[in-house]
Amino acid sequence: MPRPRSLTDDQLVVAALAVVDREGLSALTMRTVARELGVATMGLYRYVADRQALEVLVVDHVFRSVDTLTPDGEWQDGVRVLLDRVRVAVARHPAIAPLVLRHRQAAPGSLRLIEAMLSLLTGGGLSGADRVVAQRTLMAHLLGFLQNEHYAALSGAGTIVMSELSPDEYPLLARTAADARSVSPDEEFRRGLDIVLRGLAADQRIRALPDR
Repeated sequence: MPRPRSLTDDQLVVAALAVVDREGLSALTMRTVARELGVATMGLYRYVADRQALEVLVVDHVFRSVDTLTPDGEWQDGVRVLLDRVRVAVARHPAIAPLVLRHRQAAPGSLRLIEAMLSLLTGGGLSGADRVVAQRTLMAHLLGFLQNEHYAALSGAGTIVMSELSPDEYPLLARTAADARSVSPDEEFRRGLDIVLRGLAADQRIRALPDR
C-alpha cells in the first residue's frame, strides 16, 4: 500500500476549518478531516495524535493570524487594537469560539498574543500581581464576549423572547432586552472594554497614591 501523501499543518487546519464552517464544531473528528483531505483516517494519525491535538492546531492558526504589533501611543489603545484583532480573527470561523476558550494556554500563537498584551501592560506601568490581574481581566472580557457574540448575541432569539416578557412580572428584564436589540456587537465589545480599561487605570492611580 502506498504511503499517505505528506501533509502540512496548514493543510490540516484548512481541512478542519472547512469541516467546522460547513457542518459545525460537533462534526470535527479525525474521520471527517481525513475525508476532507482524501486520506484514510488512520493515516491522519501520522500527523496529529488525536482530535484535541487537531483542535490546538486550529486555535494556534487563528491566533497566529493576529498581528501583534500595535501603534505607538497609550497602552490602553494598544490593548483595544490587539483584542479587536482577535475578535475579528475568531469571527471568520465563529463555531471555533469554544476551542479558543479551551486551548488558549496550549496554542503557541496564544502565548505570543499574551506576551504582546503583557508588553503593553508593562509599558503602562503595571507589574507583579497588578499585571497578572489586569491581563486575566482583559482576557476574561474578550473570551466572555466571544461566547456572547457567537452563542448569545443581542440580536438573537433569546433577546427577542426576553423583550416580549410580561412587563408586570419582569419590568427591568423586558425593558433592558428591548434596549439591547439596538446595541451592535461592535458597540457592546468596545464599550465593555472601555469600562474594563477605565477601571484598571483608576485602580492603578489609586495604588500609586502614598499611604496615609
